[in-house]
Amino acid sequence: MSAPGIRTPERLPAVDAGASLRVLTITNRWPKAEHHGGLFVKQLVDALRTLGHEVDVEVVADARGRSDYALAAPRVRRRAAAGSYDVVHAHYGLTALAGRFVSSAPRVISLYGSDVNITWQRWLTKTFWGGYSARIYVSKRLAETARDPAGIVIANGVDFRRFVTGDRAAARRSLGAQPEDRLVLFGAAPTRRVKGWDVFSEVVARLQAQGIPALPVVLAEPGQPAARVVEKMDAADMLLFTSRQGSEGSPTVVKEAIVMGLPVVSVDVGDVAELLAGVEPSAVVAFPTDDDRSRVRSRLIELLTEHAARVLDDGRRANGRQQCAWLDVEAVAARVERVYRSVVRV
Repeated sequence: MSAPGIRTPERLPAVDAGASLRVLTITNRWPKAEHHGGLFVKQLVDALRTLGHEVDVEVVADARGRSDYALAAPRVRRRAAAGSYDVVHAHYGLTALAGRFVSSAPRVISLYGSDVNITWQRWLTKTFWGGYSARIYVSKRLAETARDPAGIVIANGVDFRRFVTGDRAAARRSLGAQPEDRLVLFGAAPTRRVKGWDVFSEVVARLQAQGIPALPVVLAEPGQPAARVVEKMDAADMLLFTSRQGSEGSPTVVKEAIVMGLPVVSVDVGDVAELLAGVEPSAVVAFPTDDDRSRVRSRLIELLTEHAARVLDDGRRANGRQQCAWLDVEAVAARVERVYRSVVRV
């Protein structure tokens, strides 16, 4: 459900389906064999191609370094003009400058989280998004944080064909788990402070103190093939998501867990509460309010431990795949196509 004033693709003017479109995608992250980052952008590109559209990709920054955010604009402008594209789609706010001076095609930008939640990034994003015909936010909360009533809300999707449950017993054996172990998944690298490894670790320690055989499993590891992500989600008993307040847009790892039928216990960030509505067993924990930060942290850990213990005791796989069929990246691509057709000059 969208907030008043926040648009969804269904609220856009009616646009007839037409010929395939030529799209130039600009992104600062593109997955490599050993790198999971940016996978959701590639999945969208692949889905748009499945719908019959021609999609080319221009990677900004990434291997070229951060200076390319500022240096890429002439390169992108030349490529857009030479390619006779119908629409240019920039992913992530700091890439807005790279597409800022494209005049040969209408531009769309997708915003994901830090580009709005972090003050200096939000300032840069808004400084350079002038001239973009449409702004897509991955969650309603993100559009509200940006104070952008013209924003369109489309959560990034998940490849339902890739995230499929396999041989759970084999997946658990690959992690060295015993039958009685309860594998609790941390959905990022522990070095990313914003993801809350400290809170995660303390919740796991409290579960263990209660006699629950909880074992932490880290999802992100250097050099890990993308297929290992699916295997770990298959093996795990629960995703415990502990990101800092105000730090997320629409967390991909939560959506992937939902599609895998992995129960989720999460703090209330981004659109997690909307994603997990009706998904059982799972739980969303609101951040406590108190002037004393230590008491807030202590209470948050208590609540997360309580809900995590309940979900682990339940033992069932979750019904998320059925409940959230709308997350299928092919359905998401159809919504994005509708945005493209609404801005394409006819």
